[in-house]
Amino acid sequence: MRVLVLNGPNLGRLGRRQPEIYGSTTYAELVELCVGWAREVGLEADVRQTNHEGELLDWLNTAADEATPVILNAAAWTHYSYALFDACAQLEAPLVEVHISDPTQRPEVFRHTSVVTPHAARVIAGQGVDGYRQALEVVATLGPDSGMGRATGER
Repeated sequence: MRVLVLNGPNLGRLGRRQPEIYGSTTYAELVELCVGWAREVGLEADVRQTNHEGELLDWLNTAADEATPVILNAAAWTHYSYALFDACAQLEAPLVEVHISDPTQRPEVFRHTSVVTPHAARVIAGQGVDGYRQALEVVATLGPDSGMGRATGER
């Protein structure tokens, strides 16, 4: 089963951007880890990152059309993009929201709200890059036809 692992703005700078918050793993290393972790649980991971919101929306629209499960770290868009909210609402296959840090524990109040969470089968936050491994395990367990694309799962 194929799963999209989608990453939003600035995540391409992992390992260089605020390592005290996001760790020292680079984006290239994260991609390798996700591909390997996916293989271990019987998935094929297509890992992508963009700094362009429209591109992320196009990927989500395609995932909706193809009933492809999605692991999403929308980064800053998580907190304010109603276009992202609408794109996530149409997903039928499981959507797992991932954050390397825990936005609810960050000092910036704007980070405490997520437009993705209402549509996520599961939210994994504050686990570092290991959160992606956990998200892949959730997708492998739920499967593509679980009906868990919308907020019906455990948080």
